[in-house]
Amino acid sequence: MKKIFPVIICVLIGSPTVMARRNESLANENKGGLYVRSIEQVLRLREDEVDLATAALIVSERWSDLVYGRRYLSRLDDMALEIRERLRRKKLPSNTGSGHTRLRRADFRAIPVISEYLFVELGFKALSEANDPNDLFMHTVLDKKRGYCLSLSILYLSLAERLGLPLYGVVVPGHFFVRYDDKRVRFNIETTSKGGSATDEYYVSKFKVPEGEDHIYMKNLNKIQTLGCFLNNLGNSYVDIGDTESALLALLRAVEINPTLSESRANLGNVYLKKGQVADAIYEYRAALEINPDEPKTHNNLGNAYTQQNWLKYAISEYAQSLELDPNFTDAYKNLAIAYCKQGRFAQAIVQLKQAIILEPKDAGCYNQLGNAYSEMGKYKEAIPQYKKALRIERDLVEANYGLALCYSELGLVDDEIREYTKVLAVKPNMLAALINLGNAYFGQEKYDAAIEQYKKAVRIEPNEAMIHYNLGAAYSNNKNYNQAVGEYLKAVEIEPEIGDAHYGLAIGFYQLKKYDLAWIHIKIAEKLGVEVSKDQLDAIKRKLR
Repeated sequence: MKKIFPVIICVLIGSPTVMARRNESLANENKGGLYVRSIEQVLRLREDEVDLATAALIVSERWSDLVYGRRYLSRLDDMALEIRERLRRKKLPSNTGSGHTRLRRADFRAIPVISEYLFVELGFKALSEANDPNDLFMHTVLDKKRGYCLSLSILYLSLAERLGLPLYGVVVPGHFFVRYDDKRVRFNIETTSKGGSATDEYYVSKFKVPEGEDHIYMKNLNKIQTLGCFLNNLGNSYVDIGDTESALLALLRAVEINPTLSESRANLGNVYLKKGQVADAIYEYRAALEINPDEPKTHNNLGNAYTQQNWLKYAISEYAQSLELDPNFTDAYKNLAIAYCKQGRFAQAIVQLKQAIILEPKDAGCYNQLGNAYSEMGKYKEAIPQYKKALRIERDLVEANYGLALCYSELGLVDDEIREYTKVLAVKPNMLAALINLGNAYFGQEKYDAAIEQYKKAVRIEPNEAMIHYNLGAAYSNNKNYNQAVGEYLKAVEIEPEIGDAHYGLAIGFYQLKKYDLAWIHIKIAEKLGVEVSKDQLDAIKRKLR
């Protein structure tokens, strides 16, 4: 069993908020959850002692040290008191805290009052896409009056908690909503549709809820489980800002709380894959698919993990399942093409990439990948137009410039090759392969000074690569700078003693420097390593040794 490390988030929320109306109390009065200072402390509470808003604002304070949680708790309390006043004016019962009359059946009539207050009068609205990680947090929802399904639902649940209403969070694949359930009256509340209601059947169908009962979906969640869903989304928010370690801690806790929430497993797998922990990623992806086998993204990501392990047969199977579930999933076509290319099945890769281009005709990466497939097949003239299409869409896509340079090299178009490598290096001046290949192109044109300049740059980047020193030595030798040539050849054979051509270069260099004994030693080593040495060369050195 994996060891789960706790997420410890220290904050400065302090003691419970002072009510705007001190002579009145709310249903969450004196809960232990109002006094906690970290998520770890929240998770040690009994479920009935948890205050969801306090927990959410602890996370807000951890996310941004500019947030002062107590101020937002006070605002929530004022909102709850205002709603309760409206319920009184409508002669609807409400719970005013411990020691007062408990809720009666009619209390479901409070829901339209809450929804009208939030979504009509105050103007809270749902975002069409959850593409800003800040929109997850309670403080952002209250400040900007906007949020997505989970963040608006946390707000709704926090107000209901203060009013003593029996509301619960409910999760389905890719969505979160609220449910009223007093054991007699039960209905769903959609916070992204101004508090409207939809049937269970609607959610099961629309969000493809897995069959069976061995999962968390469509059930009334307690507050800890709701917090687990929040931590899952928090993990993704940390991924968005590049904080992988915080993402990992949040998702580990999310999986510990809700082990049957497929999304938490899959998201944890994504973080493991990003960190290079491929075996852990595969474990989480498989666990996610046991819960929800119909999630195409998880099949695709499992395929990516298999590809990294070079388990290409299994990777191809996962990509195929992903596409069976979602025939419009462009990334799965592209990844399937990569796997086929690794197997040398370039024709099959081209078929997948052409399908991806039908779906995403403005995807520069698809054209670049298609160019690579043609290039690997030796079809350089077919590859070149694909690279050019990629560059028309994304001008600085240096991978396409690099692919073009390789094609031009194979076709003997050296000036075009040099032009493309120059473009690559203008964007990525330390791209080692481009520096070496550009040096080789200049070498082939007998522009040895230009070649030396590129090889020297390459040596600074990778000083322990023997063949770069060899190339630099050859350029110096052709430039008749034998001292420099010998120095580079010696570095090459020091790193890799079995490079016969470097020993041969040393023989030529030492001969020119009139060090005939050393020339003889290295020409014999070169001959032993398989370099073709002429009798005339051997005789010339022998004569100098006499």
